[in-house]
This record gives sequence, C-alpha cells and structure tokens, in this order.
Amino acid sequence: MTKKYFEHVGSFLRPVELKEAREAFEAGKLSQEELTAVEDRLITDLVDKQVAIGLEKITDGEFRRAYWHLDNFWGFDGVEHEHFGQGYLFHGEETGDDTAVLRGKLGFTKENHPFIAHYDFYKKLADERGVEAKITIPAPAQFLAELDRGKNAATVAEFYPSRQDFLRAIAEVYREEILALYETGARTVQLDDCTWGMLIDEDFWHTMAGAGFKKEDVIEEYLYVNNNAIKDLPSDLTINTHVCRGNFHSTYAAKGAYDDVAEAFFGRENARAYFLEYDNERSGGFEPLAAFKGLDKVAVLGLITTKDGQLEDKETIIQRIHEAAEILPLDQLWLATQCGFASTQEGNILTEEDQWKKLTLVKEIIDEVWG
Repeated sequence: MTKKYFEHVGSFLRPVELKEAREAFEAGKLSQEELTAVEDRLITDLVDKQVAIGLEKITDGEFRRAYWHLDNFWGFDGVEHEHFGQGYLFHGEETGDDTAVLRGKLGFTKENHPFIAHYDFYKKLADERGVEAKITIPAPAQFLAELDRGKNAATVAEFYPSRQDFLRAIAEVYREEILALYETGARTVQLDDCTWGMLIDEDFWHTMAGAGFKKEDVIEEYLYVNNNAIKDLPSDLTINTHVCRGNFHSTYAAKGAYDDVAEAFFGRENARAYFLEYDNERSGGFEPLAAFKGLDKVAVLGLITTKDGQLEDKETIIQRIHEAAEILPLDQLWLATQCGFASTQEGNILTEEDQWKKLTLVKEIIDEVWG
C-alpha cells in the first residue's frame, strides 16, 4: 500500500512583503536580483514554518509563481505568454486574462525552464532540515486544456496538423520536465489537474472548451497525455495528483460529483495518491471512491477548506472520514485541505494564522484517526 505522509496540497498565502516586491518589480522599481533575494528569504521562512508544524513533505508555497499552472506552461519552448481577452469565469469573479498560446513546436530545455532552479533552491533547504521537498506542477491535461481553450485552439493545427502528434508532444515535454526534476532530486511530483473538475460541470465545460469537443473523447485524451508523461519513470519517483473545482480568491469555478469521471480518472490514471476536493456539497458524495477499490492508490479527502478562515469542527470531520470508509477502506483514505491557500498570487480570503491553524487541525485528525 502507498505510504502516506502529512503534506499540504501545495500553495501558501503570499506575505505582504512578497506581494509588494512583485509589484515593485513589475513597475520597474526592483531588479530581478532584488526580487529573487526577497523570494529566497521568504521561502526559507516558509520552509521553517512547515517543518515546525510537522509537515513531512514541504513546498516553496509557489511563492515565485503568479499562477499555479500558467507559469509552468510559459517555461516550455514554443509557448508564449499572451492575453486571452477574458479571464477564467469563477463564481462572482473573473481572473486575469493571461494565457499560454502555442507559437512553435513544443520543446523542453532544462536551462530555460524556471521550475528546475526554483525546485533546486528549496530542495536544499529541505535536505538541511531532514524533510522531503515535493513539487507541484499542472498536469499535462491542464496544458492541453489551455492550448485548446477557445481561440487558442486555432494555432495548434499550424504546428501540429496531426492531433496524435500534438498529444504525443505534450506528453514528451512533460516527461522531460519530470525527469529533469528527478535529476535535481525530486522524488514526489504532484500533478495539479482541474480538468476533471471542469468535465463534471456541464455549464463550466461549455464556457471553457466551447463547441466541437465530445466529453468522451476529451477524457481519453486527458488520460493519454497524463499517463504517457509519467510512464516508465524511475521506481523511486512518486506521482500524485490533485483535482479541485477552481480556487481563486476564495471563489470556485465548477461544481458536481466525481461520478462521471471516477472510472477513468480514479481507475485508469496512473497516479498513486489523489488529493480530492470534498469540503462542501459541490463535491458530491463519497460513492465514486469505490473506483479505487483493489488498487494501490490513496484517496486523500480534502475535507478542510482553504476558502475561509473558519476552523472546522474536528468531530464532524472525523465522522465524514468514517462515512467515506464505508465506501473505501480506511487504509486507502487520508486527509488534507481541499486545495492550496493561494492558487494565484492574490490568495484566498483568510489570514496566515488561519492557514496554519487549518494544517494543525489536519495533523491532529490524522493522528487521531490513523494513529
């Protein structure tokens, strides 16, 4: 059975000092070297705080990113940072309109992709403190969804007349990135993947993908790029995944239960631990977890929300865990927050004190339920 760790999904609230430094950099008042120095210091402080509360796998909080996903896409050869004209439509809010557009053949160059150096920095901090540094990157399926998004799709055929060649290229550049991270020391890579949360919401699916896509075909394409990116990797490299329904400034983008994607995503994707949003009724019931039965996989229940600062009642959460255990054995279940605290640099609407209380509660419940 997959070993389980006390770990956070990924992102943390950006300190005010970091937000101000990024604003100054964008305004031309701070050099890249000065911004990096601020980031280095604040990431070091964040690592120490994670270690202090007992996290066994730490991240850099995604402090160097503006977006949880786009920053990774922009690091690939052939991809440009452009503006879509409209942001992602969340419940009551709209994000920035940044996007990733294909402007050439896809490629991966280790020296050009910033995430390799970013990981190397906090991997060394983790080693010094005796913990593991995991890295979160958006899944290949998320990259595919962005390149296929609305008008972005028109550029794909210019460089990849064959759809299969296009899908193969996505899987290949991701596999190269993952292997580069492995060479840098990564032993846990987490694929953050909101595509499955999009697929289960008909309303959001139509606004994201538009016309011309059949859900059944898209599911198979998502499985193809994800599984081919992570095939034949070193045996000591763990690939996990995380899915939610959007996490921008405490709002959400999609809703719906996992029923329609459980067979494909839970059953056929080759990840080991699945961090799943389960913090409210938008996520549906636990019944789809039955798709994990008999598999060497763990369903990590995201029962603690990161969208507000109200601390959950411990006994209520424990009761929900035991409800899930009626569907899937307890040794295939685990606990985390439903998402990170700041999927974008804006962050959710809660305090830094709130986020640490939430993670402390996660640890308390893990110790009580699983010993």
